Amino acid sequence: MANLNGFDANNVDPATDFEPLPAGKYLTVITESQMKPTKNGTGHYLELTFQVIDGPFKNRLLWSRLNLDNPNRQAVQIAQGELSAICRAVGVLQPKDSLELHNLPLQITAKCKKRDDTGDVVNEIRGYARKEAAAGVPQQEAISTPPWARR
Repeated sequence: MANLNGFDANNVDPATDFEPLPAGKYLTVITESQMKPTKNGTGHYLELTFQVIDGPFKNRLLWSRLNLDNPNRQAVQIAQGELSAICRAVGVLQPKDSLELHNLPLQITAKCKKRDDTGDVVNEIRGYARKEAAAGVPQQEAISTPPWARR
């Protein structure tokens, strides 16, 4: 049992079922970061929470997990590359603590991916850039651009 301190649902809008964000670029800030053990206990990952700060999806959250301590050397290299991109995007090149990355605007590129285990479509962060590149709303590639010419 938990004390809810007089919570009144009449005074709070109900949460809605959140669909994944459309694939695109979003202006965000990191609001939370925590080092967590991997499921099998052989390493740790840095979990980052990103909050959209502009546009029609303002206040929506996305997450990224960086395998910074893992027996799989390739997983660590990928995670270090992502962390480097995040650091460069927010202008903090030598953070001593993940808190130094919080509340600094950066652009993320979100993709939609189907989970293998449940079949649900979820967002996955696939890129980080300085905030100047973001417009706050999903930026879809022009349809007239042929697939081989898109970057």
